[in-house]
Amino acid sequence: MRKLRDDAQAALDGLLHDGMTIAVGGFGLSGNPFDLIEAVRDSGVQDLTVVSNNMGVDGKGLGILLESSQVTKVIASYVGENALFARQFLDGVLEVEFTPQGTLAERMRAGGAGIAAFYTRTGVGTPVAEGKPTEVFDGETYVLERGIIADLALVHAHTVDPEGNLRYRLTARNFNPIVATCGRATVVDAQRVLDTYLDPDDVHTPGIYVDRVIASSDREYPIEQRTTRPRPDRTTEEA
Repeated sequence: MRKLRDDAQAALDGLLHDGMTIAVGGFGLSGNPFDLIEAVRDSGVQDLTVVSNNMGVDGKGLGILLESSQVTKVIASYVGENALFARQFLDGVLEVEFTPQGTLAERMRAGGAGIAAFYTRTGVGTPVAEGKPTEVFDGETYVLERGIIADLALVHAHTVDPEGNLRYRLTARNFNPIVATCGRATVVDAQRVLDTYLDPDDVHTPGIYVDRVIASSDREYPIEQRTTRPRPDRTTEEA
């Protein structure tokens, strides 16, 4: 498979540089390209702008790039459970451009589709719209949002075939399909690398968007928050 590389470091070779913008798939810790994020950290690249729904959690996912002080700006919709993210933002160490979640998704989709900007009602009359052009359509005010094109997109998929066609699994799909389209270069870590081709009906992201692929390392994928309920007491039930 011509797009397959031996490991994450090889997959990112020649693609990383200081001051670049990286779009990263995932929602919380679900669907994070962990191997690729770790390779970015290990590369030592600096002054990064990261576009992602959020920045993982402390010590996991994109949180490790905050710990290594490699990120100077984040475009995201949610601070979430990452205390370091919040602290760096409040201390003025990290520039954060908050974007409503749907708008963030559409900005990346637009960038991938070659749409420079679009109008939306979301955020009108709030700090989100400050300094941005507005226009009135059918009596309603809309704010202009720019599409996002990243220098590099990092994506996690469940399955990849020899042409780089991707299939995601369950909620790990989240932002990954739109992230895959908005990078000038797109690198994927996939849990299953096939020797045969995916059925066209099973393709979520066509391989035309994918430049390089690695097989994900064998790891236990972390869960951001685990909520359970007590097992029922059979004695009580039988009584």
